[in-house]
Amino acid sequence: MATQTQSYTTDDMEYLRHGDRPLLLRLYRPAGSGPFPAVIDLHGGAWNNGDRLLCHDRAVVFAESGLATAALDFRQAEDAYPSSLVDINYAVRWLKAHASDLRIDPSRIGLEGQSSGGHLAMLAAMRPHDPRYAAVPLGPGTNEGNDAAPIDASVRCVGMSWPVINPLSRYRHALLGRKQPVVPDWIEDIPERQDTYWKTEESMAEGNPLLALVRGEKLLTPPALWVNGTPDPMHAYPDPDGDGKVNEPERFAQLYRAAGGEIDIVYVEQAARSTNASFDPLAAFFRKHLA
Repeated sequence: MATQTQSYTTDDMEYLRHGDRPLLLRLYRPAGSGPFPAVIDLHGGAWNNGDRLLCHDRAVVFAESGLATAALDFRQAEDAYPSSLVDINYAVRWLKAHASDLRIDPSRIGLEGQSSGGHLAMLAAMRPHDPRYAAVPLGPGTNEGNDAAPIDASVRCVGMSWPVINPLSRYRHALLGRKQPVVPDWIEDIPERQDTYWKTEESMAEGNPLLALVRGEKLLTPPALWVNGTPDPMHAYPDPDGDGKVNEPERFAQLYRAAGGEIDIVYVEQAARSTNASFDPLAAFFRKHLA
């Protein structure tokens, strides 16, 4: 696949509606007839705030490198877990069902997300057939429910930048930080925002990619890339309930590989979070695995 900068177009479109609430995606497409490999991009915001527009800079880098990119809006905050996963699972299937019209290749789709969006990307990739996540059918105009090959939400690969891979440990990490004489600036209202979305620590443990591996769940483990800044006390810390010898990125990678998955970690300067230094490794990863 060519890696030179390509021109692209953007289109906003509704992919799902809950009552009177439309959910939109912004599709960044390289110029040309395609079909293009596609990345579904999930914004961060501690499962409480943000929208598809937060993905813009990253999506531009992807589109200019030949990757169609669908930046999603999805339910969050008071809609609570697992609402976001329901919408993301549906979006994967919707893009596959409409791939011909959208000029994308339904067999070459990956997921990507930043911060809480990275958590959602990995969990959606691991559990594409979870009946809770796949609860909304595609409906008329698709091959779901007829004799054609069923459309599922599986993806070829998953990329993450600064993911909250273990919501429970991050929650407890933040609560412990509040007990320090000087509370670290990064904590802010993270515990309250996690309470809003997750409601309970039991939910934080259940909807948890790292702990799902610890539990030995039957999961898909597509090729993965984790990009993280250093130093980063918000995403790359030792689990306060663990032995303190390894941070969460390294711990997750060990578990993922033990489960049969392929994963690499790329560390960059913390200040490079929203720059090409963090976007370019992801673009290269998707070009490789969606070729």
